[in-house]
Amino acid sequence: MNQRKRTAVLISGRGSNMRALVERAQDPSYPAEIVLVLSNRADAEGLRFAAEKKIACAVTDHKIYAGREEFERSMQRLLELHRIELICLAGFMRILTPWFVSQWEGRLINIHPALLPSYRGLDTHARALADGVKIHGCTVHFVVPAMDEGPIIAQAAVAVLDSDTPDSLAARVLAEEHEIYPAALALVAGGRLRVKGSRVYSEGSSSLPPALRVPVC
Repeated sequence: MNQRKRTAVLISGRGSNMRALVERAQDPSYPAEIVLVLSNRADAEGLRFAAEKKIACAVTDHKIYAGREEFERSMQRLLELHRIELICLAGFMRILTPWFVSQWEGRLINIHPALLPSYRGLDTHARALADGVKIHGCTVHFVVPAMDEGPIIAQAAVAVLDSDTPDSLAARVLAEEHEIYPAALALVAGGRLRVKGSRVYSEGSSSLPPALRVPVC
């Protein structure tokens, strides 16, 4: 059996996707092991959950550093100390510099609450409703220096209901995030993906299916 990949999850708040990853990684057959939860905020709610699960926790407060790169170099030292092989961003509310992203090329993934390339940035659910779209969802992708870009690993879609508010739509999308993020991490950690240009291919087939889950309502 291949050794499980040592994985860090970076959070800034409640870390609900981090919790989903941790829960899935409790299965010893899962190819990634969550060994570190790192936050830029000491009061991040998710740190308490990680500590309860006996996962190492660390805080690197971005406010005490002179600039973004100094902050990231401090994070990098911690990641190296814990022998991290993969990083998952899970509500980590800091824009990463090209320097940091380059250190983790092909080993750094993120989940975004929209069907990229649509609705990059914040307030994705309200913007989707304002535009009257009928399908919304979430995306797991490899991180590149440009914000909310990078080769797409997996997506899940939900139908937008006439009665939806940003909160109700967000809740349904979040449920899908909790499903596809652990599934996508398993593909990455298991070495089952390759990237060619902007496309992600799975081992043994021509391309990764565009959605791991596509519920109709």
